[in-house]
This record gives sequence, C-alpha cells and structure tokens, in this order.
Amino acid sequence: MLDALLDSSVRAQFAGHETFPLRLLWLKKAYDAVKGGAERGTFQEQSAIARFGVGRNMVLAIRHWALAADIIEEVDGVLLPTAIGKILLDDESGVDPYLEDPATAWWAHYAFAGSPEQTTTFFFAFNGVSQSTFDRASLVRGLLDLAEGRKAWRASVDTLKRDVEVFVRSYVSRVGGEDAAEPLLAELCLVRETLAAGQFEFIRGPKPTLPDGVFVVALRRFWRRWHSTSPTLSIEQASYGVGSPGRVFKLDDESMHAKLSRIGAITGGAMSWTDTAGLRQVIFHREPDEGKLLRSAYRPRLKGAA
Repeated sequence: MLDALLDSSVRAQFAGHETFPLRLLWLKKAYDAVKGGAERGTFQEQSAIARFGVGRNMVLAIRHWALAADIIEEVDGVLLPTAIGKILLDDESGVDPYLEDPATAWWAHYAFAGSPEQTTTFFFAFNGVSQSTFDRASLVRGLLDLAEGRKAWRASVDTLKRDVEVFVRSYVSRVGGEDAAEPLLAELCLVRETLAAGQFEFIRGPKPTLPDGVFVVALRRFWRRWHSTSPTLSIEQASYGVGSPGRVFKLDDESMHAKLSRIGAITGGAMSWTDTAGLRQVIFHREPDEGKLLRSAYRPRLKGAA
C-alpha cells in the first residue's frame, strides 16, 4: 500500500486528459498560449479550437498535460509559464523549444510519475506496482483498493479504466488505427507489450538517453518532498523509495551507482557521494541550481552513459 496516496493532503486526479495521451508538440503549444499570461478560460474558449488547430477535447488535454508537466501553472486565476517551461520551451532562451531532445520527454515522465497529485495512475504504476509485468485490469484493481481507503477520491471503475488506458497508450505506441500519433513518452522505452496478449512489462536497466541533469533534479525533488529533514540519502532510498529516481526511471543498481557516484561533479559540490565502510549515501550541502542542472541536460553527452 502506498502511504503517499493515503495521505489526506494528497488529492488524486484521474481525468483532464480527455482520453488523449500527451503528443509531441502539445507542451510547446500550451507554453506559447500562456507565455505572456492568459486568462483561465484560454483553453476553453471557442477560439481555442482555431488557435491550437485541434478539437475542443484535445485543447483541454493540452492544458491538462502542460499543467501536469510543470510547464504552465495557474496563479490567481491567470495561466503563466513556469520557470521550467521557460527554460525548456521559450523561443529565445529555451533549450528545446521544439522538443527534439529526449531530455524533455524524461522531464515530462518524471513530472507525471514522480508525484501523485495530477497524474495519479502514472505515480501508482511506477511506484506502487512491485511486479515487472502488469495488465490493465490489475492496475484498475490496485487503484480501486486505494480508493477504498480514500473515500474522498470518488473515482468510478469506468473513470479508472479510461485513465489506465491513457497511461498504457502514453508509453506503448499503437500501430495503425485512428489515434496512431506517436505519444511523447513512447521514445523512452520504459514500458513494452509482452508476447502474452494484454500484458505489459516495465523495462528496468540503464537509460542511455536520461541526462544527469534531469536525474539530479528528480533526486533533489524526491529528497525534499519525502526526506526533507535528513541531510543524507541512502542509495536504497534513492533507488527504491516511493517517488525515487530509481523507481520512476526504472534504473538498475549499477546505473544508480554510476549516476550517484558523479553527483558531486554534476552539482558543483552542492551534493556529494560517499561509499566508505559499506555506507553508500548522498550528502546534501546546499541547494543545487535546478535551472543550471536542466540546461546542462541539453549539452552533448557521452554516448552510452548510464
């Protein structure tokens, strides 16, 4: 059972995507629509259909995914780009305005699977499913079990089925059919369909396209949320804790060790790694610069890095 989802302060969400997985340029469309500030109803006005070039339901899906990916935010009824959104998608200063680098997809995946509030099914699947294989029905059952412990969720079986379907389609490409557009997260190769019909498998192991900058931002956010009072973080917590980079990115032990061992160089000494007398842990010294870390994720990286 995930204590994080049973916390009364956590509000679950199983809708908003209108049954559409995140597509390639949607985050950029959302960012451009609010970069100068926009009214709350920007994605609901009749003119939004012409502005975004898609149907009304897709427009609402664009808004949902951009909010969940921490690209835009609502402040006092006004939609604004976030600091992350500006770093990634701004035409003049952004590092990846057209989402050509896999680092942006990794960031979006972390935003969805690393916290439970806006994409609860994603968080549950990557953190609450202990087996390497799963099917749609088992995910729905697991979410229903959690919902029984949180009466305020009010999630129907049909709603959960639709949300689980969107989760699967976000990571596993569909061949042919009406909705054959490639979802942004499919390129990460985190989930694949097995030979058994209706069965899927998490792909655990090294992630060559996952940049250190995204990994470290994810690690620090996990640390700050779930272990904020501790000046150290063990490799076990970083690898297997709920919401940890190890779980969210499905990294194996060797890959985790490789990334953590170079954390001092990556953060400029803001964090350091120690591996002495059987004690393997990260030590926190000061807050790393998230913006600098994310920007570093888009510099040329050594081919085959863990």
